[in-house]
Amino acid sequence: MSWHSMYKSSKFRHVYGKAGSREQCYEGIPITHSVHDNHFCAVNPKFLAVVTESAGGGAFLVIPLHKPGRIDPHHPKVCGHQGSVMDIKWSPFMDNIIASSSEDCTVRIWQIPDGGLRRNMTEALMILIGHSRRAGLIEWHPTCSGILLSAGHDCKILIWNLEEGVAVKMIDSHPDVILCMSFNTDGSLLATSCKDKKLRIIDPRSGKVLREADCKSSRVNRVVFLGNLKRVLTTGVSRWNTRQIALWDQEDLCAPITEEEIDGLSGVLFPFYDADTHMLYLAGKGDGNIRYYEVSAEKPFLQFLMEFRSPAPQKGLGVMAKRGVDVSECEIFRFYKLVTLKGLVEPISMIVPRRSETYQEDIFPMTAGTESALSAAEWLSGIDRGDVYRCFFLKRRLHLPCISSFDIVLSHKQLLKMVFKQQDEIRKLKDELGEKDERIRQLELELKNLRNT
Repeated sequence: MSWHSMYKSSKFRHVYGKAGSREQCYEGIPITHSVHDNHFCAVNPKFLAVVTESAGGGAFLVIPLHKPGRIDPHHPKVCGHQGSVMDIKWSPFMDNIIASSSEDCTVRIWQIPDGGLRRNMTEALMILIGHSRRAGLIEWHPTCSGILLSAGHDCKILIWNLEEGVAVKMIDSHPDVILCMSFNTDGSLLATSCKDKKLRIIDPRSGKVLREADCKSSRVNRVVFLGNLKRVLTTGVSRWNTRQIALWDQEDLCAPITEEEIDGLSGVLFPFYDADTHMLYLAGKGDGNIRYYEVSAEKPFLQFLMEFRSPAPQKGLGVMAKRGVDVSECEIFRFYKLVTLKGLVEPISMIVPRRSETYQEDIFPMTAGTESALSAAEWLSGIDRGDVYRCFFLKRRLHLPCISSFDIVLSHKQLLKMVFKQQDEIRKLKDELGEKDERIRQLELELKNLRNT
């Protein structure tokens, strides 16, 4: 086998991780000591939310993202749950809306005021009651703002219509506790991992299990769809008790396309996939490192790039939405790392080293915006639509106000062509303006000479 068949050049080959300075960290946070395998952290361009230790119920902090530093011990909290908070996730469509699930068997929807909390929040916007045992997982639909999924320790998945505040479907095809849920790009398929060691691909509207993989030789912990590649990636533990990842064809779960052993550590391995750059990040609970790969549809399917190392172990990681990264620094991904021993939340930026200060269109394609592609009723009736894409990066970097008025889905090349055309027109107008200024100076000089004579 030739060298070129195994390794290929990549613009992400030299991506490196950069930990935030002390001034950019959030200190003094009483991070929860829960042993549940969740992230306990959620972030968007406005707020950072962290599940905290609290007596007499569950609570989490909501901190404005632009206010790092030491957090006041008496900082207001969201504390309406009667049991410990197990999972929190921001809505991908509304930056002020966050969902939380708890040991009190409820899922609650909260609306955070602009600027953050000024007093403890106990009244939820919506309380969703349906699970008979603690609700451990929640997942927003990727293209419909009115659909939310929750999974409980009663081995059931409930689909909630938030426009009406009711559960519209119950999926009860799991005989044991559900460990992870992941939607595909348009939300038409749901992948789950379960304690019974099986990977399932489910039609969420009907609840029917379309495909099922019995991983008898390994234990699957986490699962994630890999964008539009029609692939599913799982992390788990092999028969030799080593952590491993496996790549599957979503149309055929008879056997994995490829498997790779990672190491012999015991913490759960969390996968994070960036569909814009086709990069996969692996971070283990209790580890201090983050590995990253480039994913392709052809061999080698997973190409290891590099590893970010840190001495401080992570309890969980929050991920910034792509519209919140710093384009001027060529930042393509950003984590928020929970360090329990220090009560610290540390940002970690994944950066592509580039010398040019111009916009890097090859690493910043169009990304999902904040507009819902369809209503809850449309999705429940069987309609599927992809994300409404917007080029937030171009708007922020090039300061083009016309970009924000695009309410239709344009291809990346079409949008770039329009932008470059505008740039050419601006350049021509500047040249014409310079020529006219020079002509004015010449005429003023000639007029001055005529007056002197």
